[in-house]
Amino acid sequence: MASSSSSLSLSPDTKDLSHPSGEVHVIVGPMFAGKTTALLRRIKSELNAARNVVMLKSSKDTRYAIDSVVTHDGIKFPCWALPNLLSFREKYGHGAYQKLDVIGIDEAQFFEDLYEFCCKAADEDGKTVIVAGLDGDYLRRSFGSVLHIIPLADSVTKLTARCELCGKRAFFTLRKTEDQETELIGGADVYMPVCRLHYMNSHVAERVVLQSQTVKTDSLLEPATDV
Repeated sequence: MASSSSSLSLSPDTKDLSHPSGEVHVIVGPMFAGKTTALLRRIKSELNAARNVVMLKSSKDTRYAIDSVVTHDGIKFPCWALPNLLSFREKYGHGAYQKLDVIGIDEAQFFEDLYEFCCKAADEDGKTVIVAGLDGDYLRRSFGSVLHIIPLADSVTKLTARCELCGKRAFFTLRKTEDQETELIGGADVYMPVCRLHYMNSHVAERVVLQSQTVKTDSLLEPATDV
């Protein structure tokens, strides 16, 4: 009996293996953990390697600048502010997009089309996509689509901040106000990083916040001293 052997046949639409392979890298953590700083460090490293890069952020984030990604300590990098990611290629220009090597995305939790964009950019277009965003909101629930792209990622970096109340590692973001909407954009006036203990005992944090606000109010009411 003649032996039979099976072989893998490639269909005509099989993707050309010489096509450049893309990557997805994800940076997550609470507020004030240095996510944007880490993202900019990666982007500048790619620039130093003579790669074509672009930075994107949500147009919802206008805290420090409209057309720049800005860290909490004031470091800036020019960017495209967009309402969604899938519109970027057309706005940037197809020719210019083809020449891009690396795409950085800051405040990624605000983009509803994050998963679809990362799939297309990395899998189909061969781009390296570096994403930075909150993995959880102030209630420690999944925020936006950031966690959805973990299965796509080549690497995931979880950063921590420093608890504002005790100085230990902070994994969570505590909201200082009574606002309950998920998307409340703000800085240190609205949020602070805390450890698990102080998150679970948030009434302690609330008391500290109220005391600090009282001190600020009292200082405003003090009469000016003649010099």
